[in-house]
Amino acid sequence: MVYCARLATACGGVPPKAEKVYMFYVYIIQSQKTGKYYTGMTSDLLNRIKHHNSGANRSTKGKGPWVVVYSEKFEDKKLAWYREKQIKKYKKGEAFKKLLI
Repeated sequence: MVYCARLATACGGVPPKAEKVYMFYVYIIQSQKTGKYYTGMTSDLLNRIKHHNSGANRSTKGKGPWVVVYSEKFEDKKLAWYREKQIKKYKKGEAFKKLLI
């Protein structure tokens, strides 16, 4: 059976709602002031970088301006969260440096 949203509505039914697709980003930003790195995850990369540069984030306040030096995109929030944790475990070692090349 094929479901027709127009027919369902015409017959008094309610069509299924379209699912909103979210993308999640794992990112590394670098301070142009200190050269230090910050790794994070967000669903809105542009606004998150603006947030860091505004001084509203405790971890990055007073150390900006910040620029994105690396990012990855995920459709699954949990996978993005695991990837963020993995990158943070690199402790700025060789694996971390390879991401920035």
